[in-house]
Amino acid sequence: MDDTSQVWINLAALVALVGVMAYALLGGADFGGGVWDLFAGGPRKRQQRLAIQRAMGPVWEANHVWLIFVVVVLFSCFPRGYAALSVALFLPFHAALLGIMLRGASFVFRSYQSRQEDAAAETSAWGVVFGIASIISPILLGAAFGVVTEGQIRVDASGQVSLARTAPWLSPYCVTNGLLALATCAYLAAVYLMNETSGALRDDFRLRAIGAGTATAILAGLVGLFTWQEANWFFMRLVSLRTLPVIMVGLVCFAGSAWSVFTRRYRLSRLFAAGEATLVLLGWGLAQHPYLVYPDITFADAAAPMATIRFVLLSLPVGAVFLLPSLWLLYVVFRQKSIEAE
Repeated sequence: MDDTSQVWINLAALVALVGVMAYALLGGADFGGGVWDLFAGGPRKRQQRLAIQRAMGPVWEANHVWLIFVVVVLFSCFPRGYAALSVALFLPFHAALLGIMLRGASFVFRSYQSRQEDAAAETSAWGVVFGIASIISPILLGAAFGVVTEGQIRVDASGQVSLARTAPWLSPYCVTNGLLALATCAYLAAVYLMNETSGALRDDFRLRAIGAGTATAILAGLVGLFTWQEANWFFMRLVSLRTLPVIMVGLVCFAGSAWSVFTRRYRLSRLFAAGEATLVLLGWGLAQHPYLVYPDITFADAAAPMATIRFVLLSLPVGAVFLLPSLWLLYVVFRQKSIEAE
């Protein structure tokens, strides 16, 4: 394979990684919003749920565009790797997708239980489904990440896909990755909601951000320990000179976000939180490269014909011209309506 082809393959991998980052920052915060909706409590329980609905209601479905984007890029540009991941992770992936669908259905059904907006603030069966699905989906996606980085997916020379052990997503390493994904989503949501509220309600979400941030830090330490024990190849790449500086800057951003939350610098906390999530995912991408499915499939092995990859990548700017302004307009218009409704 010549250098030009390798550049196109790496660019396609980078585009997929950017889609994962966007989904983590936007869709992840939506999952976290569902968590806080389920655990709303105290004298301002109704106001907490209404704040979550106003913040995520207009755009929660649009955020899943990024998940579709990642799937399309992988399916089109890396079909062999996409097939291996789909077969090996059939159960967690489909359970996560079921959770995403249940979130959407329950959110809408709860919203239309009554013509009055306050109905969404009441505890209901649909609200419980919405919250539980918001917990299950990020855990399953995080566990699937653990299976990939642990090297549990094997592909032989004939293309036969198998798992190194039964239900590897239930291992302590994978489960801890899932819990870390959940805690990160909850932290992002709490930080975002601090910036969408004020007064005592803002303090409610500030306390939730402190709790979720503490859980994220503890789980990150456990994941690091389990990575060293169960996925040593990945751990050694994380601490390599290529990846470690990115991870360290990400940790600095997390510390900066925590400091901003404690000192009530709300806008700064949002920037730091988004930076931390983005840099940690970038570090994962650098550590994982050149493997799409370790240890048997590299990005080069899984790549589609160059004509297909070029077509997909050259089509992206055209699609972005229509998609990105539409998402921006959706956010601005509905966010303004939410502010006016308060």
